[in-house]
Amino acid sequence: MSDLNPSQGFAEQLRQSCITDWNACVQHRFVHEIFDGSLDDAVLRHYLVQDYQFINRFVALLGAAIASADVFAPRVVLSQFAGMVTSDENTYFLRSFDMLGVPEDQRLTPELTAPTKAFQQLMHEAAQSLNYANCMAVLAVAEGIYLDWADQPAKKHLPMPERFEHSEWIVLHANDFFRGFVGWLRSELDRIGPTLDEAQKAEATHYFQRAVKLERQFFDHVYE
Repeated sequence: MSDLNPSQGFAEQLRQSCITDWNACVQHRFVHEIFDGSLDDAVLRHYLVQDYQFINRFVALLGAAIASADVFAPRVVLSQFAGMVTSDENTYFLRSFDMLGVPEDQRLTPELTAPTKAFQQLMHEAAQSLNYANCMAVLAVAEGIYLDWADQPAKKHLPMPERFEHSEWIVLHANDFFRGFVGWLRSELDRIGPTLDEAQKAEATHYFQRAVKLERQFFDHVYE
């Protein structure tokens, strides 16, 4: 892993290894349009229908991280976050589906796009590996990119968009609890990074980079 900067923590090494794709997500057209309230309903509907399909695999990934954690404390933090995902975030999806007129079949069994299928497979692979570093690498991408786009300083002066489908999706990813969780994910990667051998670091890096690339493809695909 000679391309990773040893002067940085493991979490930042991983982010810098795919910084172009990471920044493309944070500054994506979708992000700018949800902040200024101009996001087309058809785009948001497509985005949310696809994103909702991640919840099942995502909770399974959290479960695998809980099972594979090397000490007890991370299991508590991950369990608490799983509770938020299955309550507050799930409620937002259901309310938005109602407002956007998404029929039941599209909520439960939509046709999945290629990026959605690929990200589901990635989460499944990470969970099946029962490797804490692999699980945390994917979780750090899935949550870290969302914090970075929702909480970016350049947007803080802007008024919140009027429609709750826009504003609540931002607030769900720009609040003290979420900031704390993402910060904890990054600190966990920094903690476990030095304990990994070169092969383990390479594997975790591969999971991280695949996840970032797929996040970018997911954002892009909602406009196709």
